[in-house]
Amino acid sequence: HGTATCPRLCVFRANKHIEAQLINDELGTTLATVSSVSLKLENGSNVEAAVAVGTKIAEVAPGLKIETVVFDRGGYIYHGRVQALADAAREAGLKF
Repeated sequence: HGTATCPRLCVFRANKHIEAQLINDELGTTLATVSSVSLKLENGSNVEAAVAVGTKIAEVAPGLKIETVVFDRGGYIYHGRVQALADAAREAGLKF
């Protein structure tokens, strides 16, 4: 469950793309979203794309005064692209 000060980092993984959203569940609003489509990556279905999305969402978060998040893997197994996105977000400064 995400709040305004500690939103939920939700991951959506499709066959061709990957997406990450910062969500405030108290208000039911999406604070920020980054996807392999919005970054205009040529191949959005690989680990490199997941790293790029994770890094970008971590760069957007400080502008919204967000330092910590709750990670929501969306039912996906924590490995591969989901793990790469989470690790990249942590390395770029997000805490969860």
